[in-house]
Amino acid sequence: MQPLINRFVEFLTSEKGYSTHTCQAYRHDLEEFAEICVGLLEKESHDIQATEIDALIIRGYLGRLHQSNKKSSIARKLSAIRSFFRFLIRLGTILNNPAESVRTPKQDKPIPVWLAVDDMFRLLDGVAVSTLLGSRDRAMLETLYSTGIRVSELTGMNLYEVDAAQGLIRIRGKGGKERITPIGNRALKAIQTYRERLEKETGISSQINGPVFLNHRGARITPRSVERILNNWAKQTGIVFPISPHKLRHSFATHMLDAGAGLREVQELLGHQSLSTTQKYTHVSIDRLMEVYDKAHPRK
Repeated sequence: MQPLINRFVEFLTSEKGYSTHTCQAYRHDLEEFAEICVGLLEKESHDIQATEIDALIIRGYLGRLHQSNKKSSIARKLSAIRSFFRFLIRLGTILNNPAESVRTPKQDKPIPVWLAVDDMFRLLDGVAVSTLLGSRDRAMLETLYSTGIRVSELTGMNLYEVDAAQGLIRIRGKGGKERITPIGNRALKAIQTYRERLEKETGISSQINGPVFLNHRGARITPRSVERILNNWAKQTGIVFPISPHKLRHSFATHMLDAGAGLREVQELLGHQSLSTTQKYTHVSIDRLMEVYDKAHPRK
């Protein structure tokens, strides 16, 4: 099946516009699936055909995954398999999708972890801007919280995509989809301060297009570096639980909804394709609803 997997990944790249990271994840999942199918089919070689795989084989594969994978990971792998076989039907390699009749494992729905507003402000205000890197770190964290964008979207931002006059930024999200999202004055000011200092100390001008945020070598900063930087500042400002850039995204959504923003609007800001993805943040209103209930209900 390896040639078919290669063709599928090429399809995801060229026609679907999926990111390199996403395509690599699909390839890894499908190659793992093919490897396990060799054993399930009791083959002596790795040369298995797509037509040999049925729903029973797929269920056997999922059964093995349950030993060492979370339900969310199993669901993702099954989704990759379904997509792969749909592609093979399109090619005419097979007639039916054997994965369609296999049920997705029921998912746990953990409540997203977020920072309280006071903790969020303490983190942002605690980033020391006495150095160039400190100015950069403040600008990055202010931008993450101001916009709710993903860390990959932050590190992928280019200078021409920031419209300071309009208070907007252009974001290239998952699947190459673009959206326009507002950015607050504090974040814009932090970016301006960082870029002015960058030009003064290194000669790297904001007039030449390129990444907004750079590492210490002058190259585009990576998501992993942003996560490490965030954790360092969190520790220095007294945040005692693990934190990640995605928790700042959770905090953005939580604080927006808690302040009265509509679910549809927050969906647009986050770049969620489905409203159900955004609905996990509605837990934030429970405390406020309980407070209103206690104050207003005549027979509580």
